Amino acid sequence: MKSYFAVLILAGFLLAQSSGTLPIRGFSPEQFRSEHDLESQAIALTDASHVRVYAKHIASQPHIAGSPQSKAVADYLLGLLKEWGLDAHIEDFESLMPYPTVRTLELVAPSHFTAQLKEPPVPGDPTSGQSNQIPTYNAYSGSGDVTASLVYVNYGVPADYDYLKQHGIDVRGKIVIARYGGGWRGVKPKVAKEHGAAACIIYSDPHEDGYFQGDVYPKGAYRPAQGVQRGSVVDMPLYPGDPLSPGWASEKGARKLSRSEAKSLVDLPVLPISWADAKPLLSALEGPVAPENWRGALPITYHIGPGPAKVHLKLDFDWTTKPLHDVIAVIPGSEFPDEWVVYGNHHDAWVNGASDPVSGAAALLETARALGGMLKKGWKPKRTIVLALWDGEEFGLLGSTEWAEKHAAELDQKLAVYMNSDSNGRGTLQVSGSHGLEQFMAEVARDVHDPDSGKSLLEAMKSRKDAEKGFHLGALGAGSDYVVFIDHLGISSLNLGFGGEGGGGVYHSVYDSFHWYTTFSDGSFAYGRALAQVMTVSLMRMADAPVLPYQFGALARTVRGYVEEIQKQAAKDSKTVDFRNVDAQLSKLEENSRAYEEALSAVESRLPKAQPAELAKLNETLYKTERTLLTEKGLPGRDWYRHELYAPGFYTGYGAKTLPAVREAVDAGRWDEANRETRPLAESLKAFNAQLERATRLLRTRL
Repeated sequence: MKSYFAVLILAGFLLAQSSGTLPIRGFSPEQFRSEHDLESQAIALTDASHVRVYAKHIASQPHIAGSPQSKAVADYLLGLLKEWGLDAHIEDFESLMPYPTVRTLELVAPSHFTAQLKEPPVPGDPTSGQSNQIPTYNAYSGSGDVTASLVYVNYGVPADYDYLKQHGIDVRGKIVIARYGGGWRGVKPKVAKEHGAAACIIYSDPHEDGYFQGDVYPKGAYRPAQGVQRGSVVDMPLYPGDPLSPGWASEKGARKLSRSEAKSLVDLPVLPISWADAKPLLSALEGPVAPENWRGALPITYHIGPGPAKVHLKLDFDWTTKPLHDVIAVIPGSEFPDEWVVYGNHHDAWVNGASDPVSGAAALLETARALGGMLKKGWKPKRTIVLALWDGEEFGLLGSTEWAEKHAAELDQKLAVYMNSDSNGRGTLQVSGSHGLEQFMAEVARDVHDPDSGKSLLEAMKSRKDAEKGFHLGALGAGSDYVVFIDHLGISSLNLGFGGEGGGGVYHSVYDSFHWYTTFSDGSFAYGRALAQVMTVSLMRMADAPVLPYQFGALARTVRGYVEEIQKQAAKDSKTVDFRNVDAQLSKLEENSRAYEEALSAVESRLPKAQPAELAKLNETLYKTERTLLTEKGLPGRDWYRHELYAPGFYTGYGAKTLPAVREAVDAGRWDEANRETRPLAESLKAFNAQLERATRLLRTRL
């Protein structure tokens, strides 16, 4: 079978030969040229020098959520959006956002050492020594004063504790030290607490994040000896957003849980440290030598312990509620104002955040400027476009979650697609998302050029090692602001950004600065401009398509692949999972997808004359297909998450678990539960099929 790349490019080439333009899903052949012309005008308005200006300004000062500097950034963003003629406002929320007040870490036996817990400035980086940087800490760590023996637990994920148990090593009452990597940071204290640990230290080992990978900053891109990765350890796989308002918006006067009622708070002291501070602690450990795959790149023998190293850790926080400032701009739709397309990127950072998130936020701003320019030229989107710059993402997706929970009923009725970006840098376009949008994104990538090679982004992707597999979207897990939209509200979502070239080891540190970014990442901001172009085309195309550009064959194929993965996993334990009802619905989905394609092809030429009311009815039916994949009861053990196909893993955090209710039961060896959870999955797919059949009937009878 020819690859998807080959088929797509060949089809585009043949059509281009005959009509002088490339096909765009959801548009009729006579509409292709005018849409391409509009998109070309918008692309021409984007300018890398503008992206650079925004990035330099926003990253000039630390701007952690809840701080006056974060509000200053929000005001700056608002001013730009209004300057470009957009209807923009700030929408305020609030959340529990603790800042550190006490941080002490010392080795008290067999020798004494006091950790610095500070990132020093580096030569040549003018912002690395600013006085208003937030200290190194893990947000939502518990307060505590603990003195106990130390145990090294590798990455601190469940498999590591299985190894410790097999070798008779008990962490109860101990302080565990884990290295970053192997899973999301918030999983490490959760698992430590489950095993009875008294506290958790997380350090950056140079094997993953330092000199083992390459030269360290400022000579190279990687984390220096005293660099520290800040970050939240709230239990986001339970629910994101304000820990005190799960499922409802956190505004002034709103109901709040007490801290003791908030299930996403792990009541365990947790502290991130540098490898310079970790080395004396690890060097003092004795006991068994760690297995080879537990060893990092420090010049020591890695022992597990416990002891004789004894550590004193004392932490406290202000535990206050602080403000959030979401910046929202709205471009009203001219024909379908009650159908929305939303594009968001967060604006808060742990410190200066030139890469995370400013590189993506600056691209969103340039997208906004380009769209504002098109409005001045007379273009009006048919659907409403909403641009959002979220606050509080770093603490736990706060601003996006609170906004979406507040507007949930309206979003359920109106929001067709949510598009997200975050950090951006040199490399290829990387896209994850709802698989009904796979062909849509392939066509966008076909029509935007790579800034280095001049080839299409689609062709540039072909150079990757997995090119023979064709263009496919990755599955969405967690880690950025799309979570509430897809996992809680059932809104088709995408996450986009460039990356993959060059090194990087300054994540969530003071060294994520404009100087670092322009030296070691996208120094020319060509890829910032490229992301703005991708998003501009995506928004214009999604807003203006007479028929929303969903294609459901990719979804059926992808879900069938997930089923096969789970069956192979079960077979390793000589088990099977009964997917017969699911398989039947997937076969039906394949049939319905073909029928939908035939019906769409039959009416394509009539789209320019279709009545807006009939198109609106069809499109609402299409974008509500994703809603049918929600389960009313929620996923087992975490009812905020409701999507049957995608979720962050309970013990992976950022990493996606596909068909999560079934897969995680299989992971845990709960075979009765795994078989039971195939039933709601099949019911969701049955509802999806019914919705798709309605869309096909509308194509056949109304257009």
